[in-house]
Amino acid sequence: MIVKIQIVRGVVKVNLPNHPIMLMSFVNTQLRDNYSSLEDFTKSYGVDEEELKNKLASVGYIYDKDSNKFINQ
Repeated sequence: MIVKIQIVRGVVKVNLPNHPIMLMSFVNTQLRDNYSSLEDFTKSYGVDEEELKNKLASVGYIYDKDSNKFINQ
């Protein structure tokens, strides 16, 4: 999995995986290891939470708040 990190004028920019399954894997790993909620993750990465949920829903994954991860519907 490739996650590109760039620093532009002192601002860190992260390009998340584009493939939905790779994206789900990356996000779930981050949620498990570093973030207590999806909201914290999306704020940290500058990602729109609804866009992320919609992209993963398109391949059958929904966010489960209780387990703090995306699960197969």
